[in-house]
Amino acid sequence: MGKRKIKQILQAIALGGSLVLLYAPAILAVEGVGEHGEDWKAWMWKIINFALLVIILVKFLGKPMREYFKKRTELIQKSLDEAREAKEIAQKALQEVQEKLKLKDEEIEKIIAAARASGEADREALIKKGEEMSAKIKEQAKSNIEVELKNAKAQLRAEAAELAVKLAEKKLKEQLTEEEQLKLLEESIKRLEG
Repeated sequence: MGKRKIKQILQAIALGGSLVLLYAPAILAVEGVGEHGEDWKAWMWKIINFALLVIILVKFLGKPMREYFKKRTELIQKSLDEAREAKEIAQKALQEVQEKLKLKDEEIEKIIAAARASGEADREALIKKGEEMSAKIKEQAKSNIEVELKNAKAQLRAEAAELAVKLAEKKLKEQLTEEEQLKLLEESIKRLEG
């Protein structure tokens, strides 16, 4: 409340007191008090006392009441301003939190997408590496088979040659006489020495 409002209240109180003083004789007359002079004077003194009380209250309490109401008005206005500021701060904080949550959701989506992409890349790399290893193992197996096959053929040839030599030796022993055998032995020695 402003000064103007307080001034209006005080004027209303003063006007009310004046009206009481003006209409008091009429009110007393309606009640039948007007017939007796003393009763009217007693009422008049009461009205005058009341009016004096109102005037004294307005005179001495007017300024403190105006200051009180002014301070009270300022306090209420300050409280309203603080409440408005607090509401604005709370709304800003709420918006910031909502924006942060939105950003966090976007970050989570990015992380999930990156993890999926990384997983796919790792999967593709593992498949490629597996295929390469499979090809190397096949090559190694082929190579091993060829080596083993060569070794087996060589061994078979050696065994076949040895068997052929033994068979030939056996046949020769059966067909040759002892003299022929000695003669062949001597020729072989001569060739070796020779």
